[in-house]
Amino acid sequence: MGTTELTRNQSRARPASRRSKAPVFVIGCGRSGTTLLYHMILSAGNFAVYRTESNVINLLEPRFGDLSRPTAKRKLLEAWYNSRLYTLSGLDRQEIGKKVMADVKNGGDFLRAIMGEMARQQGVERWAECTPEHILHLHRIKETIPDALIIHIIRDGRDNALSTDKQGYIHPLPWDKKPSVLSAGLYWEWMVNTGRRDGKDLGDDYTEVRFEDLVAKPQETLARLGQFIEHDLDYDRIQSIGIGSVSEPNTSFASSGKEFSPVGRWKTGYPAETLSTMEALIGDTLEQLGYQLASSNRELRNRSDITRMRSVYRRYFDTKLFLKAKTPLGRLMVTRDLSWI
Repeated sequence: MGTTELTRNQSRARPASRRSKAPVFVIGCGRSGTTLLYHMILSAGNFAVYRTESNVINLLEPRFGDLSRPTAKRKLLEAWYNSRLYTLSGLDRQEIGKKVMADVKNGGDFLRAIMGEMARQQGVERWAECTPEHILHLHRIKETIPDALIIHIIRDGRDNALSTDKQGYIHPLPWDKKPSVLSAGLYWEWMVNTGRRDGKDLGDDYTEVRFEDLVAKPQETLARLGQFIEHDLDYDRIQSIGIGSVSEPNTSFASSGKEFSPVGRWKTGYPAETLSTMEALIGDTLEQLGYQLASSNRELRNRSDITRMRSVYRRYFDTKLFLKAKTPLGRLMVTRDLSWI
């Protein structure tokens, strides 16, 4: 039985009562509101508060390999102890170390062990996790944490690319002399489409939400998500508790004295030619998601340089993910990524 069929069967077989205690994963392309939604869920109460990205499935498990081996677990623990991931957990080193050595056989086990222990110590019943890049590892999450519930938050790619480019997260290919924001837009499209494709395999354990709806219609949007995870996401309580980004917006754009608005920045944030090129590159996905385009020039999407750029970046992102997750070279790549934690 394949992974996809297995996770579908596990989802259907799970008793409804377990859903209200299941772990929740908030995923999406970075700069799409993942942190805001995650902090809203934490502010609702009865979730362990862990204000960082765990990076377990995307970085730690690939770096340390087969976690059924004691030597791999010891190396993982040593690296974890020496990072802010451990410092922010508030866990006792000896106690969690014993639990990991006794019970953990994979990344999902490790994540469940540390988050479950945080929930126990904080006197709550559930935990949630927010590592945006876990969007690329949905099958692995469901394979190792079968009861996981996945919320994919999606933001207008034009706004997302502006924010991502300002942070300098995505670097254009060496020979690409076009504005770097365009490669950021193509990365957004690749991330979103990868998550949507894999999310379809998870049946009722996967849902999507628009960032714009969360901002414009928070009560209605949170009520729907509350039904999905079977948890009371009471908007008034969330506003009152106000963990992290709920009270202090996580924006890459400095305030200029104007009212804070993270929606529709693309309307004034691009030169006309760059916006036209961006919509040519990712316009199909934007329209599939229900976003209105500024340009009606559909012929531009099929222009040879546009189709070539789209294809090259998709292959580049796919290849990089494969190398990182499936080859020994990936361990070197992951080690580099771990250096900032």
